[in-house]
Amino acid sequence: MNTWFECTAKYIKMDETGHEKKASETYLLDAISFTEAESRIYKELQTMVSGEFVVSRIAKTRISEIIPSDNGDRWYKAKVAFITIDEESGKEKRIIQSVLVFSNSIKEAYDQIIEAMQGMMADFEISGINESTILDVFPYLVDKGDVPPYLTPVSSFLTAPEIQDESYFSEDSDIQETDDDIDLDPISED
Repeated sequence: MNTWFECTAKYIKMDETGHEKKASETYLLDAISFTEAESRIYKELQTMVSGEFVVSRIAKTRISEIIPSDNGDRWYKAKVAFITIDEESGKEKRIIQSVLVFSNSIKEAYDQIIEAMQGMMADFEISGINESTILDVFPYLVDKGDVPPYLTPVSSFLTAPEIQDESYFSEDSDIQETDDDIDLDPISED
């Protein structure tokens, strides 16, 4: 599960008429900690903002899912309630989650959420959609240059070795394990 941080940056920018004005803009990014979030937002903004800027606020959000889109012009924040039945009491239980959707309108955002949640096993209900102040979202992308050469990717350990002898998995195996073969107390008092 991703941890999303909302970062607010303040800087001076030129408006359409050529006048300088103070801007305060909000961005969302995926990070492990506040320190990483601060480091990442500074790196991202250095490429986007000319001149000086300051990150004035970093806050952890409760956004659980991002639904991106190729055709949209703003981010919408939706409240989605997942409905489950408590097996012990038989009562209906609602788990509220925030979802961020990139879309052109509230109606399109609603349709995108319905489409994204279609395969869910639990019932859900969209209780609200509002336009968000977030301008851009920066998901965590692993760049091959970020991993030091002395580290081995976890994916290389996830593949099982090939087993040539199929009888290894059969129940008719010659090796029988007995209780005497198993050391139940690894700490022996010798």
